[in-house]
Parts: sequence; structure tokens; C-alpha cells
Amino acid sequence: MSSDSWPPPLKEWVAKCLGQMNDANRAEAQAELRQVIADAFTAKTLWTTDWAVTAVSAQSDTKASAYTQAQDATSKKAKKAMQKNATANLDLGDQAALSRRAERFQREHDIERQKNPRSQSVPKANSQGAHLLNRIWRADSPSTFGPNLDDPEADPNVPNWDRHTIVGTNAELFKDYLRLTSEPRPEMIRPYPVLQQTLIELKKRWREKVSYDWICNQFKSLRQDLTVQRIKNEFTVQVYEIHARMALESADMVEYNQCQATLKTLYELGIPGKVEEFAAYRILMLLHGRNKSELNLYVGQLTPGQKMDPAVQHALRVQRALSMGNYHALFEMYLNAPNMGAYIMDHFIDRERAKALVIMTKAYRTLTLAFIQNELGFETLTEALTYLHTHRAAGVFMDPDSSDREKVLDCKAALPLITQAYEEKYRKVAIRGAV
Repeated sequence: MSSDSWPPPLKEWVAKCLGQMNDANRAEAQAELRQVIADAFTAKTLWTTDWAVTAVSAQSDTKASAYTQAQDATSKKAKKAMQKNATANLDLGDQAALSRRAERFQREHDIERQKNPRSQSVPKANSQGAHLLNRIWRADSPSTFGPNLDDPEADPNVPNWDRHTIVGTNAELFKDYLRLTSEPRPEMIRPYPVLQQTLIELKKRWREKVSYDWICNQFKSLRQDLTVQRIKNEFTVQVYEIHARMALESADMVEYNQCQATLKTLYELGIPGKVEEFAAYRILMLLHGRNKSELNLYVGQLTPGQKMDPAVQHALRVQRALSMGNYHALFEMYLNAPNMGAYIMDHFIDRERAKALVIMTKAYRTLTLAFIQNELGFETLTEALTYLHTHRAAGVFMDPDSSDREKVLDCKAALPLITQAYEEKYRKVAIRGAV
């Protein structure tokens, strides 16, 4: 579990708890601390829990017993044993290690304050437990998530990543995206406040109908600066969500898929965002890819609250219509898709129209062009006629010289042509590579 994913209030709370620990309750309090954070991580509530009011019962429950034990240990033998244990626990090597942890703790929070100016200052922990992350998940003590591999003392081959965190100094609002081929330099990276202003300007330019290629280049540069500086918060989620929507609107599925993959990771960290909206998009994307096994697994992981969201309900109805072959309901939902779901459906709606035409030409002797337009969700008769041309069925009208509204399709002659076009354009490649 990387410390990058910890919200500042959690770090403040852990630092406060570490500062209040004593020899009597340290082991029990640390165990409870690990369990509380592990439960919050599992429940994805690290960013939503009010850590300021969270209490550790081990610290309060053991105060009285610790005081009684200290009073009872008045004999010279007991005092000598306590001094011996204290000396053993705080030898020079441990003190030096704790001092190094304290320095890393301070550096980490200095960086966090620069990333998030609104965050409050973090109280310092005592010298015996300053680095809250390495203190709880030390390499020599097992935890819910295993040893902390980010601790340089746990493995001498693992570097101290806090020392390598970059805070940018570039003040330019717009910067072209360049793939990194060497270690990034601070003067080439924009700091957090500049990135916030950059997003505002990019949204303004998008409303002014600036070229998508330029906007995409700027968003990729913005995302790169966030990644280099290890910034993962609500602003990061907002950047990826906005870029994903712009990519959908511009039919750029490569960039959309990259944004969706990163958003999935950020949401799993518990960072707030438009989770339901992008859950609906993910369902539609899986329907586009006809990945039934992954779709069933993903739908099974949705919470009851997510399934109540209108966008998710729409996506689930689309799934049901496709599985039942209910093309009438499918094209009605295509015309009434919420948010930007229709942009994703655009990528597989032609395939489903061809499948529906195969069914319709099997069931009917003739079909008017107007009926095909209404049933398959075309906006105009011309659009429906163009679709039939691209699927080889435009030359089998019973009255080809009549007006578009009066044209009648000969289903018996059209069926083999549409079936052949469907097989050639939309048949799926099997996993083993055989068509």
C-alpha cells in the first residue's frame, strides 16, 4: 500500500496517534491502528472518513493500567530491568534510524503542503514514531498488506522514493506533451497551482471550439505533470474525467481507454469522482467489445447504490436488450442515452442494426424505408438509405424509382446480401486467432 494514496487528514491522524503512544500501549495501539486503516482501505473510505474524530480505544483504555503498573514497579530490581530494556530498545542504531524516518516524514509533508495549499499543517510525531507510514508498516512487523517495501531500511536495494519526488517550478500555462526519455527536471514541470489554472484555461478553449488535437496534446502534458509529481487527489480525477469526455466526443477511443483505466485505479483508492457515470461508460464499452465474461464480473461488483444511478440503469437495460435480441428497445435507449453514453453506443450501433435487419428480413416479406428508419433509430430517411447502400441492400427495392418515403424493401432478396455484409463487417475474431 503506497503512502501516495493516503489523504492528508489520515496522515495527520496517524501522526497524532503515534505521538500519544507509550510503552504500555504501543503494541496494542499500533495493531489497532493498522486494523482501522486496513478496514478503511478495504471499504474504499480512506478519503471520506472524518479522521479528526476517529479514536483509538487502546490508547485510552490502557492509561489507567499503565499508571498502576508504573507505580508498582518501585523495587530496585524492577527499575533496573526497565532501564535495561529502555537502553536496549533505544540504542544508537535505533535512534539514528528513527531520526532518518523523522526527516523523511517532514519532507513528505512539506511536499504534500506544496501540492495542496488548503491542507492544514501536520503535527509532528515524537522522536520514537515520527514517520507514520514506515512506523506502522515496518519491514520487521507483519501487517494486513505485508511489509512496507517503500521503507529503504526494509531492503537496501529499494530507494527512498520521497527523496526523488519532484515539485515543478515551470510557470507556463500551456506546454506541449513530450515523452520522457530521461529524468524529469523541476524547471520542465508545472507545479500544482499552475496545473489548476491550466485546466481552467483548457476548458475555456474547448468551449471556444479549439482543435481537439491541440487540446489532447495539452491534456496529455497536464496528465504527465501530475504523474511525475505523484499527485493523486480529486483534481487528478477531474482532469482524467474531463479528458475522457472530450475524447468520447471526438471519437478518440485510444485516449478514452487510457483515461478510463487510470480513473478505475483512482476510484479504487477511494478518491471521489463521477464513479457512476464512468461505471455506465465501462458497461457500454464492454458491450462494444462483446466481452461477456468480464462484463458479468464487473456488473456483479457494482454496489446497490451504483445500480440505482440512472446512467448505470440505462447501461444495464442496454445489456438486457442486447442479450434478449430486443432491438426495438435497444434503439429507443440509443436515442435517449444519458450523459455521453450515445458516443460509445455509436461504435457498435451499426453492428446491432445489421443484426436487427437480418432478423427483420427473415420475419417480413417487405419493409418500407420509413419503417426501417423509425425502427432502427435513424434520424432521416437519407441516413437509412445510406446505411442500406453500405450493407448491399439498396438495390433490392421493389420500386427503386419512387420517393424515399414510398420505397419498399424486398426482404427475400435483401436477406442474403445483409447476412453476407454482417458476416464480413462484424464477425468476431476468436481468442486463439481463428476467425
